[in-house]
Amino acid sequence: MTIRKPKVIVTRKLPDIIETRMMELFDCELNLADDAFTRDQMLDAVKRAEILVPTVTDRIDRDIINAAGENLKMIASFGTGVDHLDFPATRKKGIIVTNTPDVLTEDTADMTMALILAVPRRLVEGEQLVRDGKWTGWSPTGMLGHRIWGKRLGIIGMGRIGTAVARRAKGFGLSVHYHNRNRVPEEVEKDLEATFWSSLDQMIAHMDILSINCPHTPATYHLLNSRRLGLMKSHAYIVNTSRGEVIDEAALVKSLSQNQIAGAGLDVYEKEPEINPKLIKLSNVVLLPHMGSATIEGRIAMGERVIINIKTWVDGHNPPDRVIDTMF
Repeated sequence: MTIRKPKVIVTRKLPDIIETRMMELFDCELNLADDAFTRDQMLDAVKRAEILVPTVTDRIDRDIINAAGENLKMIASFGTGVDHLDFPATRKKGIIVTNTPDVLTEDTADMTMALILAVPRRLVEGEQLVRDGKWTGWSPTGMLGHRIWGKRLGIIGMGRIGTAVARRAKGFGLSVHYHNRNRVPEEVEKDLEATFWSSLDQMIAHMDILSINCPHTPATYHLLNSRRLGLMKSHAYIVNTSRGEVIDEAALVKSLSQNQIAGAGLDVYEKEPEINPKLIKLSNVVLLPHMGSATIEGRIAMGERVIINIKTWVDGHNPPDRVIDTMF
């Protein structure tokens, strides 16, 4: 019996163990150089592939989707977010879209908590002081930051990652608050000792630390704009491990440079991989290269989910991680 092997094109280098398994299961075309696809390369890929495996940094707009050949049946995205592709266009063409949820939750929550600790305690500034040979020894007023124990943490987006952040924050003695489209079940609130705020503006005005954990959608674009940043306390901090587009970056730079807020920890940016040069010059900001989910375990788990989604579809079943209309 001949096993059907669909044409699969992968846009970036994946873990070796995942690539090996893909080559065994599918007629797979890999990107061993790991150079991001140009627009022309992406257009060529969607014309030849039956299944495309892109990442969250691949911009797949309506024109690219419309240029796809009739043989493109599935986009099995390597990542949780799907804001990098035009979902309405895929739906119109009947292209199935899948992602890799759940597997990144704990890793991203760990990174969020690391930034919540690093920014108020000035960890990166202290590390740089030592490396530059400028540390002269302990002093009662040296490198003073702020404790997080007893402070109010406001979580914007209480999904899987937001909930995982809340669980960690509770262990560090933070008072947990959240704003979400829908209130979480009462038992979850009770377990996390979390307070729901129906008004985002009111929550922002009362928090010491804000953690952005909502996805990027048309509704959340620049959710944290100049007006809302102006509601924050002058001693408050903001952490973003979600999507850069959720914050108006120009407004954030202004708030930070004018000391309207105390600091920020950012793992994502509005125009990645470009970073606003004004952000780089600020000492009260910790900047990371979108590494919130960057663990070996997480990347392998993502690849395994991609393989499961493809294999399930090839076998004639509905992929477990199919993205549906209600997600938008």
